[in-house]
Amino acid sequence: MGLWLNRIRRGFNRSPAEIYYRLIQEFRASFDRFRISPIDNLSDINFVKSFGVETIDDLWGQLSGRPYVTVDLSLDQKNLDLIVPGEFKRIIDLADGALGWRVDLLGSGPTTLSQPTQWTTDFKVGSHWPVIFFRDIDILNLDRPSDVKIPWELSRLQWLIPVGQAYRLTGDPKYSDFCYQVLNDWIKGNPYGRGVNWAIAMEPAMRVFVWTWLFHVFKDSVEWSDPVFKISFLRSLYEHGIFIERYVEDYGVNGNHCTADAAGLVFAGLFFGIGARPQEWQRFGWHLLLREMPRQVLEDGVDFEGSIAYHRFVSELYFWPAKFRRVLGKEIPGSYKNRLLLMAEFIESYTKPTGLVPLWGDADDGRVLPFGGEDLNDHSYLPDLIRIEWGYNKRSFASRKARGEILWTHGVHDYIERQEEAAVSRCFRKSGFYIMATKSDHVFIDCGPVGFNGKGGHGHNDCLSFEAVLDDVPLISDSGSYVYSASYEQRNKFRSTAAHNTPIIDGQEQNRFISKMELFSLQNDAIPKVLSWQTSDNEDIFAGSHSGFQKLNEPVTPVRKIVLERNHHRLIVRDEFKGEGLHSIKIPLHLATGCKVKQIGPTTWALDSNGKSFNLIAGGTTNWAVDFVLGRVSPSYGVILEGNVIEFVNVGPLETLIIGIYPETYIPEKPERWLESYL
Repeated sequence: MGLWLNRIRRGFNRSPAEIYYRLIQEFRASFDRFRISPIDNLSDINFVKSFGVETIDDLWGQLSGRPYVTVDLSLDQKNLDLIVPGEFKRIIDLADGALGWRVDLLGSGPTTLSQPTQWTTDFKVGSHWPVIFFRDIDILNLDRPSDVKIPWELSRLQWLIPVGQAYRLTGDPKYSDFCYQVLNDWIKGNPYGRGVNWAIAMEPAMRVFVWTWLFHVFKDSVEWSDPVFKISFLRSLYEHGIFIERYVEDYGVNGNHCTADAAGLVFAGLFFGIGARPQEWQRFGWHLLLREMPRQVLEDGVDFEGSIAYHRFVSELYFWPAKFRRVLGKEIPGSYKNRLLLMAEFIESYTKPTGLVPLWGDADDGRVLPFGGEDLNDHSYLPDLIRIEWGYNKRSFASRKARGEILWTHGVHDYIERQEEAAVSRCFRKSGFYIMATKSDHVFIDCGPVGFNGKGGHGHNDCLSFEAVLDDVPLISDSGSYVYSASYEQRNKFRSTAAHNTPIIDGQEQNRFISKMELFSLQNDAIPKVLSWQTSDNEDIFAGSHSGFQKLNEPVTPVRKIVLERNHHRLIVRDEFKGEGLHSIKIPLHLATGCKVKQIGPTTWALDSNGKSFNLIAGGTTNWAVDFVLGRVSPSYGVILEGNVIEFVNVGPLETLIIGIYPETYIPEKPERWLESYL
């Protein structure tokens, strides 16, 4: 009863169209509640005959002969390590660890799973979901200390990808035998529509990517030749396609869930190929992708959910089905290809000189087919994946560690080393992202809507916030995301205004939280306004404001100006506030992890990071109080690192604050006068 009461409460914040569609899904679910499988009326032999063949071996052979989206890579250790140094050892170590049931998922750290495998358990805390009908499971029960993403991530089986890679590289049957055991165990422990791993259509969709890849890796192995396993595997995979089609998350304004469902349907349909249902899956899935791309990916090539990590994930979700279709000679509209290329441009632009990306918005480590050993926040492989597919491969953007992604997707490729080119400052007006860039500087500024068409989604309260790398050193960082349903308190702390480098007025959120039950929704209070964007050889200038504090009894508009002096790696941030009355204003600066701070003057502080020294100087129309607090940065899901935060505080009439950051190698002749020149 509590489960359904919570669903009814959340329904008050849903559109009529979404409520209508969810009611239709509930009606469909009533059929699945009382049956073992949607194909339980089909005997094994009739299931096989539905594909126009007589035996399971015939069907297996038919599917084995169909083209797949990745290459059949076969390299020895020497040649692999020439392309990606150390890659052979990385793969073998991960594969052998997996054989010992050791995983490292969503901040768990290396963990050995208990046996028999508990597929529906959050192994980090030992909390278990029952294997009951999926609509009777509350995945957002905020009163239990557990995270539903743990069993989901475990069941996506992406941790088996190194096992498949190791088999390709060595041919050792221990790898094919282990994957055979794991899949057998998963199928027995997760019957159709029962348990938390069927709670939403996205999870079967994510499994389809991995299962179809594993099939093409192990299809000829002796260990996978058991007829009983063959029919069990293919029937379960077929059930995945049916489930996704029945419960696709198409609710009007859609995000990555609907995109994942659609991509999974395309994969399932193209994998099976023959038969009315697979044909409909790939047709319907492709229709959804064509419909959703212009809705979810803005004209400047940026995913509308307000998150860098989800931009990467959604780019992959649109790329892989298109590549699968191209392998089979199917058409891809030019508009679809061009939007993918724009997504690749955004990735290049937001990649910092360090090779990593800003920690902007939500991040849950989501990938489609992760093949490489690069850092989780290294997205540099993706522009190459996209461009190589359409022949736009004049130069490589991928880091050396990320080349494994290209290798296992496109095969051995002639890499043209990334050239040291002058970085280009870019504005992405539709999405509201502004990037100041030189070869060694990178300032990422958000002046866009909250995300998901103003509904919140995976966006945070970060309008007018920024990250900064100066002279190749990360100095100012976003806080990241940390967790979702595992803790609504932590969820809201990491998406709060205080967790970002943007002003807080009277302790209010720039976009109000709706309730603790709405972990992915925000009020659309902070409407952004760009006042100026200028770039030149000497400096880049941004100015913007937002309406997030118009809801105060005495409204205030924050106006922020950011200037990058390109030739001297110097940054200026000026904050003024338009309004009346007395207010409490706090402006936090979250320093990058490893950045140390020490006061060296009344309004000057030394910043030391990566062996380089910088000064931070503050000024304005009055003296602001300064606090130093311990902050937290989450570089990936479930992981927290400590960092320092400088908080500038003023209580009383509205005053202006201006700060400047510069390397010791480019100290202005008179720093105070230099700062005042921007006041």
